[in-house]
Amino acid sequence: MDGTLVHSEETWLEAEIAVTAELGGVWTPEDQARNVGGPIDKVARVMLEKAGRTDVPATEVARRLNAEVEQRLRTGPVHWMPGAKALLDEVNGRGVPCALVSASYRRLVDAVLSAVGAEHFAFSIAGDEVPNLKPAPDAYLEAAQRIGVPIERCAVLEDSPTGVRAGEASGAVVVAIPSVVAIEPAPTRTVVTTLEDVDVAYLDRLVRERQG
Repeated sequence: MDGTLVHSEETWLEAEIAVTAELGGVWTPEDQARNVGGPIDKVARVMLEKAGRTDVPATEVARRLNAEVEQRLRTGPVHWMPGAKALLDEVNGRGVPCALVSASYRRLVDAVLSAVGAEHFAFSIAGDEVPNLKPAPDAYLEAAQRIGVPIERCAVLEDSPTGVRAGEASGAVVVAIPSVVAIEPAPTRTVVTTLEDVDVAYLDRLVRERQG
């Protein structure tokens, strides 16, 4: 979702800077790059380390961060990433089942869906709805099961190394669209510059090539 569907990584950076400042620390774009893709509990622990705080639970920091991001998503503009809406419109028009799978919590997923339109997706799975967050494959495996398609015939679109690892671990075809940090090409993934380079025919070809 963040950095793949919508241009919200800047929103996350602003929220991370604000919450870390409340804790008495400093958060930088480099910190974001090292922690992009979460999970949020890990980000919260790093924020506490940056602030030198041991008196605040990481769960409380994660709660504050979620609240800060949600407030910004619901009150400010939410912009599509280049090519994302065109691809979704084609996917929907062709009748290809599509799910939104995010490491973000449900409150943030719903905030984004209210801005871009939940009708684009058959369903969504949030990070607080699966036993293990990315890079574990749980969310993608559940999505494939709910769609009713073998995971090997599914395409996962991801912008972060953490999300890419989750897609690869699931067994899906993975297309990486790097946003905050670079992602190197590998036999287990295809790297593109923008979703403007991706359409249904492109994804279909990748899946067919995987199946031989």
